[in-house]
Amino acid sequence: MPRTPFEDENLPVFTVGQVSAMLEVQQAFLRRLDQLGVVRPSRSDGRQRRYTRREITVIQYVCELAADGVTLAGIRRVLELEARVRALEAENAALRAALGKREER
Repeated sequence: MPRTPFEDENLPVFTVGQVSAMLEVQQAFLRRLDQLGVVRPSRSDGRQRRYTRREITVIQYVCELAADGVTLAGIRRVLELEARVRALEAENAALRAALGKREER
């Protein structure tokens, strides 16, 4: 368990301006990623976007894909497929473990 709030990678603390400056991207680009559902930052009480460290990592990956010429629609699809692969790999591991237990009996 994290000792301080800033060690929690899922804590929404970074503003659009901070993320824009950190990653050297336009704020409009970050808003577009939110509109497309690529990342879904939390909102503060004042309705301002707040990004987590995990979301910033995703945005960095998106920037790399965009630099390679992948469109935002393509990037969204890549992220969806990668999430699906992770889910299938976890399911595969669980099924293999269950099969191994069954074979032990």
